[in-house]
Amino acid sequence: MGHLLKNEQGRFWILVAIVSISGFSQGMLLPLIAVIFEQDGVSSALNGLSATGLYVGTLVIAPFMEPQLRKFGYKPLILAGGGLVIASLLLFPLWKSVLFWFVLRVLIGIGDQALHFSTQTWITSFSPQHKLGRNIAIYGMSFSVGFGAGPLFVPLVEIFEALPFIISGLLCLAAWSLVFFLKNDFPENTAGSMAGKGTVSRFKAAIVIAWVAFLPPLGYGFLEASLNSIYPVYALRQSIEVAMVSIMLAAFSLGAIATQLPLGALSDRIGRRNVLMIGLLGGAITFGAASFFETNAWVTVGFFALSGMFVGSMFSLGISFMADLMPKDLLPTGNLLCGIAFSIGSLSGPFLGGLFIEYAGGLSFLLLIAAMLLLLFVAVLLRGDKEKVEVADAK
Repeated sequence: MGHLLKNEQGRFWILVAIVSISGFSQGMLLPLIAVIFEQDGVSSALNGLSATGLYVGTLVIAPFMEPQLRKFGYKPLILAGGGLVIASLLLFPLWKSVLFWFVLRVLIGIGDQALHFSTQTWITSFSPQHKLGRNIAIYGMSFSVGFGAGPLFVPLVEIFEALPFIISGLLCLAAWSLVFFLKNDFPENTAGSMAGKGTVSRFKAAIVIAWVAFLPPLGYGFLEASLNSIYPVYALRQSIEVAMVSIMLAAFSLGAIATQLPLGALSDRIGRRNVLMIGLLGGAITFGAASFFETNAWVTVGFFALSGMFVGSMFSLGISFMADLMPKDLLPTGNLLCGIAFSIGSLSGPFLGGLFIEYAGGLSFLLLIAAMLLLLFVAVLLRGDKEKVEVADAK
């Protein structure tokens, strides 16, 4: 039994390492390309549209993921996804073109979807109930650590434009190689379960049971993508230096890292919905307040850190909330829908953010983020209690 526990711990930490490096590549790529395109004179709307490539990829491949996971298992899907991400990252310096880089971002989106869906589902499937909140919090924290470190590498572009892409690709390769040490495993299938039903039937059942749990990943996708791909464009137009933008984005991620485990533990005690509502309302207030202090870069850094503390756990809390509500055989479907919700939010964030900068007539970009968080808070507040009744009836 001790040997089995040791293996499970080793597997968990390898999956955490993979997610951390994947977060690093994403955290670096969004602001890096936004800065490169802005310096090259690409419009903010086209810049935002280009950033959606990552999430187009995740959405396009999403319906095909679950059958492949059930057929081949976790390990082959992680290897395929990671390999695609590494190859795409190393191809960026080959040719600088909005269209070519959009295609590469689509491919990275496909790879990331395979990688995150597999690791996320694997962790939720083997984590015991009393450790679920902790494990998912560590999963989310590891992604945030990587994502937070990513923007700090953006200034390397001033040394040599290809350098950040090469470093990111090599780090991903190092983490990816650890997967070969894992033994393959498959999702749980029980007799008469939903696993044997069609994709549409499983999706419908999962949405009826846990739709409220998909709202936080949706909101976090919008927030993360727009903050990392469009806020740098907005900040540069406000005469904020590239290095300071990197510090602001890193501050948000550090705030998220600081509260991932405490909020995960708190959600085990007082309920995921209550913690989510506190976070959403707190995030809306802090982003709204930050919009009044944008002329002072260091005060904005402080608000970004505080905002990260409130809303940086939305994605991992959403996954934990979903895992609480979902029967075991529908966990892959639930994890996939969390990913799809995140992708929809991420897809709309940069595009709407780009349009907001273009046509909002000087309004602070941070007000868009605050309004979105407030809207989600109201939705969870009004619909959460009703959801508990629906879940009870469904069971």
